[in-house]
Amino acid sequence: MKKIVVKFGGSNLKDKDGMEKILQTIKNYNQPLVIVVSAFYGITNLLSDALTTVLDDEKKILKLTKSIMKLKQDVINDFIFSVEIREEVLEEISKMLKQLERYLLGIYYIGDVPLFVEDIILSYGERMSSYILKSILSYQGVDCELVLPEDMGLYTDGDFGNATINYEKSKEFVSNRLSDDKIYIVPGFYGISKDNKITLLGRGGSDYSAASIAKCINAKSLDIWKDVNGFLSADPKIIPNTIQIKKLDYTEAAELSYFGAKVLHPRTIEPLSNDNIPIRIFNINKTDSDIKPYSIIDSEGEVSKEVIKSVTYSDDFCVLQLKGPGVGIKPGILAKVTSDFDNYKINIKTVITAQTSINFLLAKKDLKRAFNHTKNLKLGAVNEIVPIDNVTLIALVGKGLSHNHSIAGRTFGTMAREKINVKIINSGASEVATYFIIDEKNTKLAISAIHKEFFE
Repeated sequence: MKKIVVKFGGSNLKDKDGMEKILQTIKNYNQPLVIVVSAFYGITNLLSDALTTVLDDEKKILKLTKSIMKLKQDVINDFIFSVEIREEVLEEISKMLKQLERYLLGIYYIGDVPLFVEDIILSYGERMSSYILKSILSYQGVDCELVLPEDMGLYTDGDFGNATINYEKSKEFVSNRLSDDKIYIVPGFYGISKDNKITLLGRGGSDYSAASIAKCINAKSLDIWKDVNGFLSADPKIIPNTIQIKKLDYTEAAELSYFGAKVLHPRTIEPLSNDNIPIRIFNINKTDSDIKPYSIIDSEGEVSKEVIKSVTYSDDFCVLQLKGPGVGIKPGILAKVTSDFDNYKINIKTVITAQTSINFLLAKKDLKRAFNHTKNLKLGAVNEIVPIDNVTLIALVGKGLSHNHSIAGRTFGTMAREKINVKIINSGASEVATYFIIDEKNTKLAISAIHKEFFE
């Protein structure tokens, strides 16, 4: 019987109530599972901040580990009532925090954070949460086992901070290690290099690690538990009357995730689409014995009545614009810039070109570095390099979009009526997505107007 891989995120691990819902959900499945967990809510941010704050203040190390211990102790006390077992679990957490202290002291004394040490430190959130969940389940009589990525052989390409799973090397190891009829608990967010060094799978990468494990064991499905009703027609924080999207294909889900929908990590689709393993999205706040997904992602999908299924946005985009009358004629400009960005690990999200300009869409954190490196390249045909910040990318996503001629007209007619200036447009690069750049200050107005046009 194929196993289901179940993923619980940090938003499910906020408090006692969240843990109770997770425990009940696991029992509702009533079958062997592979459970992948994120760190407790806020812990990864604490660890990330510590990487810089402890460099000049040794006292902050002990303060950090004490605060983490207090959080873990509260959860353990809420669910484990045997004094002996509780002390055993707390002792193990204490050992993990002592190891963490040693790594943090190391970076304090050398005054630097080596990449491999950063990955080790940030992995402790998932290590602790998975151990605690396993301990609570075991105490409640559930047959389960904790298996770490290094124990199962979840191998990566070795790229620190943003690694990719090596399926060819991992598949046999992982499927063999997770083959018994029991519940396995696995920390998400990291794998190991061929040298057995911990390598993170990118921020928010627990979804990706769960999807990778699902691929390795040829799972029946990947079930992801969130605190929202699956994919929606827009951000419910902006649009109160959103419409639930019950069915998406892999491409639609990938585009929505890439362009800002926070239901899935953008790389979650990557391992599963070729093997046609469905992704099912659930709401942890609406669980009962009858497990029903709010959104299902698979190879089939469907074309909705309005074609557009969702309008989403991301504030994590910026533009680096290279201007000059000859940039569209002069060969080699794009190659020089992309090669330089690759050397400095600056990810290019999209490139949009014209006769007189080349526009690189980047993450905001990379804009300053990209601007400085590009200035140093001395590109002959480029007479101006313009960094454009404070913008939002708006994306319309839906199967059949590229074959419907009215979508673009309705969209930009709506923007014109609202007097919102569209800076850059890209339509046709994807069969299911059209996106454009506007001023950040107009985000809510644009989302509301487009949602009203297509859904209300």
